[in-house]
Amino acid sequence: MTDPFGEGVFETVHLRPDGPWLLGEHLDRLARSAALLDLPVPDLTAMALESAATWTGGEGVLRIICRRGDDPTVTIGPVPAGVLRDRRDGIRVVTADAGVSIDRPPWSLATAKTTSYAPNLAARRWAIAQGADDMLWFSVEGYALEAPTASLVWLAGHRLCTVPPARAGILPGITAGHLLARAAAVGLDPAERMITRDELRQADAIWLASSLRGLAEVVRLDGNERARSQWTGRLLRLLGFLTPDPDQAG
Repeated sequence: MTDPFGEGVFETVHLRPDGPWLLGEHLDRLARSAALLDLPVPDLTAMALESAATWTGGEGVLRIICRRGDDPTVTIGPVPAGVLRDRRDGIRVVTADAGVSIDRPPWSLATAKTTSYAPNLAARRWAIAQGADDMLWFSVEGYALEAPTASLVWLAGHRLCTVPPARAGILPGITAGHLLARAAAVGLDPAERMITRDELRQADAIWLASSLRGLAEVVRLDGNERARSQWTGRLLRLLGFLTPDPDQAG
């Protein structure tokens, strides 16, 4: 019988011609999220690969959902047009205080990817109402955390940075982590550190990273326009994403 409180976890995986991208990492995170809910989850590798094998539509989305009392489900479909637009054109972002501390209580599920996504979606709707495309949350201490559906990545000189998930008490970003692990291949130094609003405004480039977007460059932050970075195209290609205009992307 399905649990009436809707406890569940999920993962969204980018489908490519050679299969689901970073599937093992997503399944590992799914298992960690489920453990925080004391939710038993079987090995879903075979189920995910079987579903992925039926996809022939170019870029796609594979979504894995596990809810208490239900059998796991795997669905596939196309990448939404808005996601492709964010990757191509960049995004306008507003910052907002999340009203939470980086020192989370022991029962916090902030480091789990749960199906309780209503607050995340409400935050994005509020950002859109402000004339932006997405939101970036800050802690009560004044440090950047994450976006409702993405991780923060920024460039400071030749240092490619993201927020340390354990220190900030946020969901570990698979795309951001994979990018930083490969940063040396393009001559950048990876780093995890906390960052304030004022520091972020001084960054050479800012992106939101997620499995489907890859990287969406922040072209306007809190109403202030930002110049496009030549690194966006290079980093997207490093992640294996195609860019629509390689000459412009750098």
